[in-house]
Amino acid sequence: MADKAIDVYLNDHLAGAMLGVDLAGQIQARSHGTALGEAMESIAPQIEQDRQTLIELMRQLDSSKNPVKQATAWIAEKVSRAKFHGMTSGEPELGTFMALETLMLGVRGKACMWRALRQVADQYPPLASVNLDELIERADRQYDTLERERLSAGTRALANQVPVTA
Repeated sequence: MADKAIDVYLNDHLAGAMLGVDLAGQIQARSHGTALGEAMESIAPQIEQDRQTLIELMRQLDSSKNPVKQATAWIAEKVSRAKFHGMTSGEPELGTFMALETLMLGVRGKACMWRALRQVADQYPPLASVNLDELIERADRQYDTLERERLSAGTRALANQVPVTA
């Protein structure tokens, strides 16, 4: 088995990647035919590719998957569907806004992971087979696109709200 610290670290990110893939798919499905839907047609498959890259890297590092973390991510994704569909607030636009914001956090975390792995690449030979600079650049592009879409969704969700007075 790989070094315990890297095993734990990669498993945490794999759980997040699983949640991110599902969330990207939810957003893509709900946004078909819109500018957001078009953006997600590109981003959602990339997020899945990044997850597959992480799985392959873990395999090369002999890092086993933690089933508890995988199950927890699966449950979190299922619970998030109600929130991100607007069921808890009655506001579907707010749900989309929050889903985009959550996905952005995941993409930023993924970029942080690739950067951290780049720092220790000389200590783990399998990392040499991964173009970490390209993965970092792709995560940064994903983040920029999601930020543009998040701001647009935020405007739709939060504008024209009647302020609550005391």
